[in-house]
Amino acid sequence: MELWQVLVLSIVEGLTEFVPVSSTGHLILMSRVLGLRGPAIDAFSVVVQLGALLAAVFYYRRILIDTLTGVLRRQPESLALVRNILLGSLPLLGVAYLLGKRIKAVLFAPLPVAAALGVGGLLMLLVERYRRRSVPPYQHAHELPPRRALTVGLCHLAALWPGTSRSLASMTGGLIAGLPTAAAADFAFLLALPTLGAATLYELVKERHILHSEVGFVNIGIGLLVSFVVGWLVIAAFLRYLRGHGLLAFALYRIVLALTVLGLTMGGAASDSVVPKQTIPSTVSTSSATNHTP
Repeated sequence: MELWQVLVLSIVEGLTEFVPVSSTGHLILMSRVLGLRGPAIDAFSVVVQLGALLAAVFYYRRILIDTLTGVLRRQPESLALVRNILLGSLPLLGVAYLLGKRIKAVLFAPLPVAAALGVGGLLMLLVERYRRRSVPPYQHAHELPPRRALTVGLCHLAALWPGTSRSLASMTGGLIAGLPTAAAADFAFLLALPTLGAATLYELVKERHILHSEVGFVNIGIGLLVSFVVGWLVIAAFLRYLRGHGLLAFALYRIVLALTVLGLTMGGAASDSVVPKQTIPSTVSTSSATNHTP
């Protein structure tokens, strides 16, 4: 995997991780455009999210420090926020651990991504209409009762389908649970910490040999830095945007992209038989490669 390809994928990750358009879906589509595929590419698409995750940690560092301090002092608001973060993330972590390999094998392809992009866009239109007609009963994530926090966690499960968007799933759950848009986005970013953290570290450890041999740890480090910088800029811009706008623009973008991908795929331009295949030469053993094939 060449450095320029790492840079392109890392920029795409930073741009799309925290907006409701699906970073994993965009990485899958972009890797196909670049002619890249194989277990190393799938693993890198997960690991590069660590850079964006660290951007969220940096952006929300004051909230995280205050929450940790509050937990140590057993302050009710901090304890409630940690409880709700766990309820909002544990269902996703559990199902991902059980079905992660199957999800990669079946859903890491342009057609499933396009379907999820389109359905997610239509869902966002409904959510936007619901948001304008309702008055949120809660203003902050720590105010959510456990049952409503678990509702967010169950909605979060939809993020396992590439193209759905983790931020869309968790933001939709937050809106349904009774949070305003900006607070739902904040909660979605906080939910990214345990979910993305666990996913990226697990993938990095599990696929370390194939990542080292086919991507290179130097390239991975550069990719993480790029996704960190871009992700940090996007978080700030996205939150400013939400203060005066809704999700309509993102819904329309998803629908247009879904129709475009479907058109290209059905026409053969994005199908596996037509897109030039650039599977990175593997230096690992055949048995190891077989074990890592999604």
